[in-house]
Amino acid sequence: MTVVEILCIAIGLIVSYLIGSMTPSIWIGRIFYNVDVRTKGSKNAGTTNTIRVLGPKAGIIVFIIDVLKGCLALYLSNIFVSSFLYDTPLEMFNIVSAACVVLGHVFPIYEGFKGGKGVATMLGVLIYLYSEIFWILLLIFIIVFIIWRYISLGSITAAIAFPITYYIYSAYWAKDIDPILFIFAIVVAIFIVITHRNNIKRLAKGEEKKFKFKKTE
Repeated sequence: MTVVEILCIAIGLIVSYLIGSMTPSIWIGRIFYNVDVRTKGSKNAGTTNTIRVLGPKAGIIVFIIDVLKGCLALYLSNIFVSSFLYDTPLEMFNIVSAACVVLGHVFPIYEGFKGGKGVATMLGVLIYLYSEIFWILLLIFIIVFIIWRYISLGSITAAIAFPITYYIYSAYWAKDIDPILFIFAIVVAIFIVITHRNNIKRLAKGEEKKFKFKKTE
């Protein structure tokens, strides 16, 4: 691998991280509401807390942007390596790029490395890398949410179901399990569960707030 190719890989990953670091919940709150969502509610720079603090209109916009930036980061980072990376090396690059955009969301360089939990951005990554099972995971999330009204529980359940769903789909439908994507699915599930550890504690104690489509702060 040449120096230029290594440089292109590095630039691609940096681009993913910088896109991930774009935090619409903080920026919209600061510009249009004069509020830092990280100081209200659950103090999380994500969709749920944005709806809780700023209202559903702002929350929907934040959600869409966070999802799109997951897709956009992978798309743009691929431009830097598409001429010399193929097959497994390209898959590995996409996995690392996906990790970078999510880490950017969780630890945004523009906002003192204090961001959200990365669920919506990870959703964008799944749309890009796992389009064949995305709708199954979305359905799982929706069912859990409708029954219990907890965004966190829906996210955790869908995350745990992610590697299981990918394995079943790949083994019995596609007849081809990609070990790289399977391992990444496991890592994602663990990551989502860890970032929701406080929610899990509140759920266990019965203290988690049920989601409402309105401003509550």
